[in-house]
Amino acid sequence: MTKKGDMLYAWTNDAEIQKKAELGGAVTTLWKYALESMTVDAVLAVTKGVDLYDAVPVIITDPKDLAKTAGSLHCGTLLMAKLVKKFLDGAHDKKIGVTVKGCDAMAFYELAKRKQISLDNIVMIGVNCGGSVSPVTARKMIKEKYEVDPEKVHKEEIDKGQFIIEYEGGHKGISVDELEEAGFGRRSNCRRCKMKIPRQADLACGNWGVIGPRAGKATFVEVCSEKGAALVDGAVRMGMMATEPANAKGLEIRGKVESAMFKLGDKWRRHDFEALGEGKERLKKIMSETARCIKCYQCIDVCPICYCVDCTTKNPAYVAPGHLPVPFMFHLIRYAHIADSCVNCGQCEEVCAAEIPNALFMHAQQVELEKMFGHVPGVNMELPLMAYVEEKEERLRLHNTGSDMIYENVFNPFNRKEH
Repeated sequence: MTKKGDMLYAWTNDAEIQKKAELGGAVTTLWKYALESMTVDAVLAVTKGVDLYDAVPVIITDPKDLAKTAGSLHCGTLLMAKLVKKFLDGAHDKKIGVTVKGCDAMAFYELAKRKQISLDNIVMIGVNCGGSVSPVTARKMIKEKYEVDPEKVHKEEIDKGQFIIEYEGGHKGISVDELEEAGFGRRSNCRRCKMKIPRQADLACGNWGVIGPRAGKATFVEVCSEKGAALVDGAVRMGMMATEPANAKGLEIRGKVESAMFKLGDKWRRHDFEALGEGKERLKKIMSETARCIKCYQCIDVCPICYCVDCTTKNPAYVAPGHLPVPFMFHLIRYAHIADSCVNCGQCEEVCAAEIPNALFMHAQQVELEKMFGHVPGVNMELPLMAYVEEKEERLRLHNTGSDMIYENVFNPFNRKEH
């Protein structure tokens, strides 16, 4: 009987899944069982679109379609939680299974705090994540650093500190460190990330720690909830999957890999945050960079923390319509609303037409607030400190471009109009 806290090696007994499985096929098999047993009504997964630089979200209700989602796409930079909120009614009326990386799981928790999704109807299988690569960066990197036509690459993977590509005529790997020193490699938010094993999911899966005869043929599964334990037991009971206790040495290796990733995250945080400076220097830099903003609202549309129906940044009393360059008030309102809950997903930076390092600014502020108040976003249902602030009568008068503007309730992210 599987229980919360168990560490297992797991592998599929399904012949079709075995054909496409990279590391034992346990995740795909677990979703197949979940659909066939009606544990979930649908699975939200990612599959390859026109090429490996094109990650496409898909809703799967037929277990036969799961095989096409097997394997990883490191050039896929989607965030699953916002998709559930926007297109699946927050899972309020259906049970949804989702494969998540660290920032996905964090975003699910933050949206659940805001009552935008129902965690009761969500089953999460987390996967270890060493980071993702922007599709545009990946193409340029493969052409310039690997000297390979990006169109000829049919597979990529990150293994043992290298980004490895397979293409017509061979394969090639280059150290991630070397790539990042040259300005390529993982997205900047991924470099700073310290949520490498998403244990707030029901199961945390990956290849770290799988050694011995199971290496490359099994998935490491950490059971993180009773819901996850039931999923594993069901798949094993139906003969769809087999498990065995994880190798003790493998547990040690997994811990060392995670620890090394933490240290790397700290290194990049120092590098990125120190470059911003402090105090007025940092503020001036943020104001200068955000002056390029064209007010397209893409950063708001993709952010897993933004959910207001009546967005304050669209209120003409605060930000005049058609006003370019956008006054810094536009960004200040957003930072004040959500900086304490930023999950460092990088979506705002990924879609910015003006190439403003939004994720860097937001993450730097979140880390400072975490030091001050101790709140870590996305790991549990604890509310951020500002959620408890009452400012119904508070008014702050700010002077901007020669006219007085009323700035109301922006410090309380939960005192807003919503669904």
